[in-house]
Amino acid sequence: MISRVTETFNRVTGSLSGTERHALPGVIGGDLLRHGKLPLCLFVAIIITAVMVVTTAHHTRLLTAQREQLAVERDALDIEWRNLILEENALGDHSRVERIATEKLQLQHVDPSQENIVVQK
Repeated sequence: MISRVTETFNRVTGSLSGTERHALPGVIGGDLLRHGKLPLCLFVAIIITAVMVVTTAHHTRLLTAQREQLAVERDALDIEWRNLILEENALGDHSRVERIATEKLQLQHVDPSQENIVVQK
């Protein structure tokens, strides 16, 4: 038994002291492709999922900011619309139009029964 351990130890130390060199990335890649296909696929899936989550969160934040901007713009337009309706109602008031016609333009009411008679001053 001790001889087998010594023999194995000599082989390991002999292979380490040899001139044969291996690149670490090549050894890791080879091991992953031979023995770790499932963990490698899961790792790639996790990375892709993480990138998609970050991208989705970024787009969601952009859309939320855009929605808030549009809501502010809608509120401003709604206020302007209400002010225009109030202005239209104030300017279209018949009594106001009649008052401006009489005061500024010196217009008078015409009696429909006397339309053919022209009054000259």
